[in-house]
Amino acid sequence: MMPLIYFTAIAAILFLALRMTCGACVMGAETGTGRARLPIMPLGWALSLFLVLTYLVCVIFDLIFPGYAMYQTWAGLLPGFVWLTPTGFLIGLAESFLYGWYAALIFGGLFNAIASNGVKA
Repeated sequence: MMPLIYFTAIAAILFLALRMTCGACVMGAETGTGRARLPIMPLGWALSLFLVLTYLVCVIFDLIFPGYAMYQTWAGLLPGFVWLTPTGFLIGLAESFLYGWYAALIFGGLFNAIASNGVKA
């Protein structure tokens, strides 16, 4: 639980710092400058769904090929994940989804902040 709180707090601090320095450009809003921008909402949904689908494919792969299973690695990457329990499966699913939003907020916000001050696209 502690790593989840840590990542949430870090994401919020970084995103707020970007938002205060760059304003609406962090979310990929049109600034009228013609500079490159990355809309955060579609990026967040795309990354989150990608990670959820990847998680589901990996679970199915581990069930079909237990000799090549990677669930031991997941326990370190997904806090609270326990292999072959309904609760562990749901925790892994939820954390995969949240990691996608974490990446979108940080990467997208940084990209938009840098692109708004950078070279014209």
